[in-house]
Amino acid sequence: MATQLDFVRVDYPEPHRERTRRLLAAHPEAKLLQGPEPRSGPILIGVVAFQIGMAWLLRDQSLWLVIPLAWLVGAVADHALWVLIHEAAHNLIVKTPWVNSVATLVANLPIVFPGGIPFRRYHLLHHAWQGDPEIDADLAAPAEARLVGNSTLKKALWLLFYFLAQGMRATQLKRIKLWDGWYIANVLTQVAFVVAVVYLMGWTALLYLFLSSAFAIGLHPVGARWIQEHYLTFPGDQETFSYYGPMNVLALNVGYHNEHHDLMRVPWTKLPALKAMAPELYEPLHFHRSWSALLWRFLTDPTITLYSRVIRHGTVAGTGRLEPTA
Repeated sequence: MATQLDFVRVDYPEPHRERTRRLLAAHPEAKLLQGPEPRSGPILIGVVAFQIGMAWLLRDQSLWLVIPLAWLVGAVADHALWVLIHEAAHNLIVKTPWVNSVATLVANLPIVFPGGIPFRRYHLLHHAWQGDPEIDADLAAPAEARLVGNSTLKKALWLLFYFLAQGMRATQLKRIKLWDGWYIANVLTQVAFVVAVVYLMGWTALLYLFLSSAFAIGLHPVGARWIQEHYLTFPGDQETFSYYGPMNVLALNVGYHNEHHDLMRVPWTKLPALKAMAPELYEPLHFHRSWSALLWRFLTDPTITLYSRVIRHGTVAGTGRLEPTA
């Protein structure tokens, strides 16, 4: 298969609305799975406390210990925080939207850079406008895709600095307003947290938190989740993929991505039940068993690039509204 030099351009709608219609027609009881998960809040607080505690314990340690622990432990913990930020984006921590925004600010603390509130806004737009390059921040910009190309080294560097790539995309989507009161609160909270960490624990503690954050969405098996979800890694016209491997235990079932897109108000604890409820819809779909294997394949297979995505424009892609809904 030749290397792609452009995105896969289509003129038909994304698949999830139709599958949602079929799901609810055949299994109306699936609606009962929807709603906040009360266990998410305590888990969120526990993981935040764990990461701050790890930073405290490592504040005077050698980099030879800090860096491996950031990769082995911190990345998995921060990835779980991103999943909980994702749950908050869909108002699945509690029912009240503003409380979910506060939960986002708390979960964001050990992640260092202020990404929680932008994720809340851009992720909901990703659901409403999947594949629209003017609105969907999950897509690489054309210049980004050209720059990375099919080089193993460039793809590895892109993943390593994926947090920067995501930040740059947010500034390029001109139709979306980034700055608002919640984002200002996100930035100020993170600045205060970073200052407190450096003052109370030192720069090594901050380095542990920063590396954990970078690895969690980058050059790490859990970072392959960003490839798993929508990159075209199987033949055919399927454009969303789930992961059913053992890391779902630590990643709070975030691998169930088709299920999540089909009924996004189902919390992480009930996504396996949704899959089991409708085997006729989910068993025929391609899925991934290993994030590690996918990471290796993405890095080494020249036919998989940032262009390996479906794009669509205008009302074919979205709802006609730019205001996100959960």
